Parts: sequence; structure tokens; C-alpha cells
Amino acid sequence: MKNPALIQAASKAYEAGDLPAAEKMLRESIALDERNGVAHNNLANLLRKSNRAREAVEHYRFALGAYPDSAEIRNNLAGAFEALGKYDLAEAEYRAAIRLDPAFAEARFNLGLLLLAAGNYTEGWAYYEARASVFLEYGTLPFPQWHGEDLRGKSILLLAEQGYGDTIQFIRYVSLLRARGAATVSVACKPELAPLMRTTGNIDTVVPEPQSLRVHDYWISLLSLPHRFGTTVDTIPARVPYLGVFDNRIDAWRPRLPEDGLRVGLVWKGNPEHDNDLHRSVRHFADLTPLWSVPGIRYISLQAGEAEDETEDRQALQPVLRLGRHIRDFGDTAAIVAQLNLVICVDTAIAHLAGALGIACWVMLPSQGVDWRWHRLGNTSPWYPEKMYLFRQDSRGWPGVIGDVKNALNDVVRKRTPQ
Repeated sequence: MKNPALIQAASKAYEAGDLPAAEKMLRESIALDERNGVAHNNLANLLRKSNRAREAVEHYRFALGAYPDSAEIRNNLAGAFEALGKYDLAEAEYRAAIRLDPAFAEARFNLGLLLLAAGNYTEGWAYYEARASVFLEYGTLPFPQWHGEDLRGKSILLLAEQGYGDTIQFIRYVSLLRARGAATVSVACKPELAPLMRTTGNIDTVVPEPQSLRVHDYWISLLSLPHRFGTTVDTIPARVPYLGVFDNRIDAWRPRLPEDGLRVGLVWKGNPEHDNDLHRSVRHFADLTPLWSVPGIRYISLQAGEAEDETEDRQALQPVLRLGRHIRDFGDTAAIVAQLNLVICVDTAIAHLAGALGIACWVMLPSQGVDWRWHRLGNTSPWYPEKMYLFRQDSRGWPGVIGDVKNALNDVVRKRTPQ
């Protein structure tokens, strides 16, 4: 390999966020040696990060010419194919990577996501288990992991992982554990979720602090339960509501909500640290302006964090009741959502909360990086089949989605208005 120093300098520029400089150096390295597989792979990674997946594919193929048995490069190529919507090619490359290195956790996890997004749960859950080696969210506990053993008379600890929405979506499996005879079910989760988890009526102990953990007969991650129960799209435990709200929370928030009109909750941005936040979040609150052309709507902001500040100078054009900054935890959020007619949101935990409460929810999805649980096609979700509708982005981008939501709101208002 010629000029390793040039590749190292490109790597430093890449890590520093100077992608143009990194690209320039990598192309210089390739000009010096067209068979430099490392430079081609690194350039392809940069191109994929820059949403230039089509160019990335070409360079991954050059890299494979130099390293045909590289599981890592095949995994990378699969990711580029997936970004281009070439799912069959992506699947083939993920499987090739796993044949080359059966223990390659990242490739197994990526294949799992691909299969789950296609609705292939039978095979997808098994590969999805590789996430434990990818995320490393929790270590070894001093008691056995549950692999389907008899639970009659036993205690089991459920570990939350990943985001708030994951916990809300998969806590539904507690009822299945009870049906298996579990005598004691505990859930370890983030403190913000603890009040909400207590509303299931099926959990003995909610553990918001790791130091409060105690020994159980078994433990398992919440997101491994679908695999243990052999869940398919047709056997999802989809009865809602499976979460609730305590009366004192309802009473505390009722006076703060509008008494007239159609009460619609809004969340237009997710966690800015999310890998796909650039695509899944609406650019600015102002982009939702068309929704205010529909009469009779009372908008309530459930937006968390600094994003709610975007409403500050928009009150004349987009009047909205700003409650996000006053919400302490998901018990509060649930109390508000339970008293709304509809929630309109991007792909955040609020979608799962509304679904779990049985409240109507319209989810606005991006065209890139759609999470596996929403699948690739369709406007409904088997996880929340009754009152959830998915608005998918197309070539029109967010303006098209927001326009479709506005039209749907008009239809709802028209049907509610006496003729």
C-alpha cells in the first residue's frame, strides 16, 4: 500500500469532521495506487456518510477487488445498497459477510434490521440478538439469562435498552410472561419512564436506579422477548391500551388543556443525537405552518428540549399551547396525551406512547433510514393496528407529508362538523 501516511492523515481529517479534506487526500492516495483497497473502502465510507451511496458502491467494489474475503467491506457495501433501496443486493452482501465471519456481530445485527423491516420476523429476531455485542448496554448479571425456561413460580428481571420508545413498545410482553407463570416481574428502566411503567398493573417492581437491582431467577432484555416468544407479524401481542395514566396525573393536567376544538398534540423533532435525526426530524416548527389553515384545531406542543423554543416567535401565525417545557416525566406526557383527540409526530417515543395508550396517532416518517418497526411499505402498523396511521415521505419531502397531514385533518374536521 502506497502512502499510508496520506491515508492516516485522511482518517484524522475524517474524525475531525473535515470531510472535504479527507476526501481530497483519499482521492490523491487512489491516484497514486488505483488498487489501494483501504483507500477505496475509506473513501466509500465517507461517501456513504455524505449521502452519496451510489458513488460509494463503486469504491466498495474496487476495495473488494483488493480484499475479496473482507467481511467488513461486504458489510459496508450492503449498507450502501440498503441506502439505495436495493434490499435484495444488501441482503446478499450481509449474508456473504456472515459466511466469511460468522461471529461478525455488526453484519448479523444489520441483517436482522433488514429482515425485520421486510416483515421477516421469523429469521430477523435471531440476527437482531447480535445487538448485544454491538451496543454493549449492559454487562453480565450474576444470575441466568432467560432462554425460554419454565417460569412458573420464578422471578424475572426485564432490562430496558436503547431509547424510551423501545421500552414503551416492548413492555407489552409482560402479559405473556405472566401467562407463562412468572411469579415476579421487575423492570429496570430510566427514571423518566418509571411512573409510566407502574401503570401496567402487571409489574411488581420498577427499578429506576441500577444500584437498586437485586437477584432474580432470570433476566432478559425487553427487546429479546419477541425472539423468545417466536413473534411473527401475525402474532404480535397488539391489544391496546396496555399502559395507562394515574388519576392524579389526569387531574393535574386537565385544567391546563383547551376545553374546545380538536385537541392535537405535536412533536416535530426527535433526539438530536439520533443517527438518523437529520432525516427523521422536521427542519423547523415553521415548516408545519400549513396545518394552521385547518379550522377548529387546538395545537398542544409535547416537544421536549430546546426544539420547543422554535415556537417563540411563531405564536401569531402558529398559536400553540407549549407544554413540553413543563413535562417532568412520561407519566406527565401520558396524562396529556390521554386527553387529546390526536397526536401528530415524527418517529419518536411519543408515537409509541400514544399507541400504547390507544390514542389516535399520525406518524410522519422520512424517506431515508426508516426504523425497522415501521416496515418499508404501508400506512398502518401491526404493533398499533387500531388508531395509528403512517405518513411516508416521498419525492416531495417534508412539504408533501405535511400537505397530506393537512388534507387528512381537513377530512377529520369536516366529518366532525354538523351538516
